[in-house]
Order: sequence, then C-alpha cells, then structure tokens
Amino acid sequence: MDVRVKRVYAPPAPDDGLRVLVDRIWPRGISKADAAVDLWLKDVAPSTELRQWFGHETERMAEFTVRYTAELDASPAAAELRGLAADHDRITLVYSAHDERHNQAVVLAAYLVGAGSD
Repeated sequence: MDVRVKRVYAPPAPDDGLRVLVDRIWPRGISKADAAVDLWLKDVAPSTELRQWFGHETERMAEFTVRYTAELDASPAAAELRGLAADHDRITLVYSAHDERHNQAVVLAAYLVGAGSD
C-alpha cells in the first residue's frame, strides 16, 4: 500500500494518485480547483474535541496518536479509506496543518499502512 502525505497548499503532482483531503474543515485560502482533491473525507479527520485539545502542540503528539487511533478504530470512514487505499496504486492524504511531521495525516498514513499489513 502506497500512502503519502502532502500539504494541500503544495502543487498537485501527476504521481499523487487518489488525493484525499483529511481535514474536517476546508483549508483557508485555497479553492477547490487549486486543492485538486478527488475526495474530501471529513469524517476520517479527528473529532473537533480532539483537534482542539491537540492544537498542533508537538509535546501532545504521542497522546494525540493514541486518541486519534482509537477514533479511527471506531470510524466507518477509516474503513472506507482503507478500502479506497487497497483499490488504488497510490493515495495521497492532503492536509492543511503547517507542521509536516505533527498532524493527523501522518498518524492516518501510519494507521492505513499498519492496517494493510494485518
């Protein structure tokens, strides 16, 4: 399973494969055409409560990962995304966070790859 992550503000590339926006809220300052997403799967994003608690504070990343993984385990949207990932050669999870290492797309990509190896 080839799962990549990319900021939605970065230009789309031909090798992105299926582009899935994994934010609950549409990213500021970018049009739908410029985002070039194939699917906006907002229900796979962290809950509003978890997103607000995390606040992209790097020291909370480990606990955020645990909590978000628990949400994903119970999420029909995560199961839908696993199916899409299995049906495509490559998917790119796009997100709007500034921090490229501490965000939900990184956790979600690891989750998908781990689920694919079961």
